[in-house]
Amino acid sequence: MQELHPDGQYAIGQDCGIYWRETEPAEQGAEAPDWFYVPNVPPNIDGQVRRSYVLWREHIAPLIALEFASGNGDEERDRTPLSRTDEGGVTKPGKFWVYERVMRIPYYGIYQVNNGRLEVYRLIDGYYQLLELNQRGHFPIAPLGVELGLWQGSYQNQTMLWLRWWDEEGNLLLIGDERAELERLRGEQQRERAESAEQARQAEFQARRDAIPRLLGMGLSAEQVAEALSLSVEEVSHNYHG
Repeated sequence: MQELHPDGQYAIGQDCGIYWRETEPAEQGAEAPDWFYVPNVPPNIDGQVRRSYVLWREHIAPLIALEFASGNGDEERDRTPLSRTDEGGVTKPGKFWVYERVMRIPYYGIYQVNNGRLEVYRLIDGYYQLLELNQRGHFPIAPLGVELGLWQGSYQNQTMLWLRWWDEEGNLLLIGDERAELERLRGEQQRERAESAEQARQAEFQARRDAIPRLLGMGLSAEQVAEALSLSVEEVSHNYHG
């Protein structure tokens, strides 16, 4: 996100309402995706963290919304339109219809937690069309330069399928704990390389020291030995007599 928004102008919503029309009470004109992202809006309102997003006031639709379906996904695929009943009441519209026809969110993902099924829709000519997986088994989200897919692993002490992001080359985008662990491993490798280099240097120096008596015994002068072993004459003399 820092590359897309160096000015920090974007908002992430988790389990908070998107108010898409003015109603009384206000909740009747809201939907609350499990996760959504809105570009080019301030992350805070009047210095306070956003508790909701008022679409009818800010007029910038989320780029992507994700729903985690605890059931079979029927609620998240509900295309029921907004309409009035014969008694003058209002029929509650379905999530799918609101995201597609009113909010016009370009990308909409539904993840069925119980069976690990993920489907992603893209808004094309005003209607959602189901995206196909790419060769890596991910859904490309081109405006963000990322891919969305499923990852089997452990997170927050739970081993299961998780929604994860990858870059366009297929590299997993790491979360905070993973980045910290990677930095720790890199630090260990650097220390090991430094220790190995120091051990190699000491071993090489010791080998040159061990060669001093043998070369002097062959009749070479201290100056010749020093030049051959890249040592000073003082080092040759000290190590020989030491």
